[in-house]
Amino acid sequence: MKNKQLIIFGERLKELRLSAKQTQRTMGGLLNCTTSNYQKIEYGEINIPVTSLIILADYFDVTTDYLLVRSDERTH
Repeated sequence: MKNKQLIIFGERLKELRLSAKQTQRTMGGLLNCTTSNYQKIEYGEINIPVTSLIILADYFDVTTDYLLVRSDERTH
């Protein structure tokens, strides 16, 4: 059974990626992982390292709390 927070994290990440008109392949490159591994992140199947979380928050200009489903506010 998937963790609900991981699923929401993945959904938020996908929404941000699509809004930025980026591909999963491009995002995998940003995180230095395979496209397949990035897809697993969006599908809520795996956790990501803290450094990847920071990279994503900076890239999309959102807070880590937003990505971690601790807040619905995207920015400070």
